[in-house]
Amino acid sequence: MNTIVGSHDILLLTLDTLRYDVAARLMAEGRTPGFARFLTWERRHSPGSFTFASHAAMFAGFLPTPVTPGPHTRPFAATFPGSATTSPQTWVFDAPDLPAGLAKAGYRTVCVGGVGFFNRLSPLGSVLPDLFQESHWAPEFGVTAPDSFERQLDRAEEVLDGVPEPVFLFLNVSALHQPNRFYLPGAADDSIESHAAALEYVDRHVARLFALMTRRRPCFVIVCSDHGTAYGEDGHVGHRLAHEVVWTVPYAEFVLDRSSDDQSV
Repeated sequence: MNTIVGSHDILLLTLDTLRYDVAARLMAEGRTPGFARFLTWERRHSPGSFTFASHAAMFAGFLPTPVTPGPHTRPFAATFPGSATTSPQTWVFDAPDLPAGLAKAGYRTVCVGGVGFFNRLSPLGSVLPDLFQESHWAPEFGVTAPDSFERQLDRAEEVLDGVPEPVFLFLNVSALHQPNRFYLPGAADDSIESHAAALEYVDRHVARLFALMTRRRPCFVIVCSDHGTAYGEDGHVGHRLAHEVVWTVPYAEFVLDRSSDDQSV
């Protein structure tokens, strides 16, 4: 990461509530060709069981952890004496959070929010966006908007146009989060299949985001879920609970070359 930071734009794309089993199944069935062009999902464990906790951890450098026994070197880490997951390959920042660390390194840090913890409609909804030099949220980015990801991409394109310095863009995709029934025609309730249909919707547009992030320089990309969500497993519905479908998330990291028509992992 010490060769990446400063020379590449950086994208952290969190697919809010996306379950690993759903992501892996759709990839295997050929239903997410947009993502398949760029990545293979890795099974990892989330650092938190709901959005606020998980993102607070990730912004401190604690990304989803590989499921195999560790320790596992982290790409980014705050200065922390005795850290067992910091190595010479880790980019270490002397700041309380990753956006602040990257800002000190000359990055423009931008948040395009999705779910309520990024909406600035309350003090709590301002905590995570306040970590960034600029943040953006609108109702059309939220969980009730069927075209939320497209509108988020519109805003990202507007914000990044003409920015000369390297950019750290964080984008929280709300489309997977309940309610998602509107992605499955005829569905009256949310289900694991409407969750899957929401991922197919995001997949249709994700290449646009990757193209946007490679207009000026190569880009280091992290795509992951912050946590999963339950649809009736063992009687559970939702998240903020300790269940396998909540703790297990998809993860991928890769580098995209600048403005290439043949971008690959």
